[in-house]
Amino acid sequence: MNIVRRNNVSVTGNPHGRTVILAHGFGCDQNMWRMTVPALAERYRVVLFDYVGSGRSEPSAFSEGRYTTLAGYARDVVEVCETLGLRDAVFVGHSVSAMIGVLAAGMAPESIGALVMVAPSPRYIDDVDYRGGFSAEDIDELLASLESNYLGWSATMAPIIMGNADRPEFGEELKNSFCAADPDMARIFARATFLSDSRDDLKSVVVPTLVLECTQDVIAPREVGAFVHEAIPGSTLVTLDATGHCPHLSAPEATNEAIMEFLAVQR
Repeated sequence: MNIVRRNNVSVTGNPHGRTVILAHGFGCDQNMWRMTVPALAERYRVVLFDYVGSGRSEPSAFSEGRYTTLAGYARDVVEVCETLGLRDAVFVGHSVSAMIGVLAAGMAPESIGALVMVAPSPRYIDDVDYRGGFSAEDIDELLASLESNYLGWSATMAPIIMGNADRPEFGEELKNSFCAADPDMARIFARATFLSDSRDDLKSVVVPTLVLECTQDVIAPREVGAFVHEAIPGSTLVTLDATGHCPHLSAPEATNEAIMEFLAVQR
């Protein structure tokens, strides 16, 4: 399998700069980073890709057995890194991709030398002494709705996830992104995402890490950002002047500034 074609990999920016990998979240694709790429491209080499089942990836590469857990998506990241010969790259992951990046860094420590976690959540379901933002019943209902009527779920959930009700065009864009995905593949990715528990994996992170959270985020409330920050020794937590779960779209200037400041102090 051609990995570049499988994951619709594209490379842009400064070929002599440190590599920054931009990884999209559930239901999205690499186009969601279009407001971040210009901020990075002059100084850094930028790698974009689509997870199998998303964007313009190769549908025939999808395997339910591989993608029922986040580890399958992390293996894809590692294979992209190996194909491009990446070393000491910075992995910028949005939402569930933040945890996929943690797993990939553990699998291939020579390839990933720093992490930027944008609105991360290691577990979406509340637990004893942990607030993920959802009860188990909430997630069961969310998944049941997604599986029974994916297009209806997308139309209802996209504006809630995006937030920023005063700018409905962002919610519409996220809805269109959700609707472009294959419903069967999206169902598998959704279960891998919303039923995951990556809290213990955070303890293995040894690379410089930036955690970006928003002031209000229904998917990853601020308690989650604090948990991730505390779980990763030496990590930096920045609360963006932004609301919703996709600050790289709703507040790109603040998001890009935080990422650039973090990159500037890395070796």
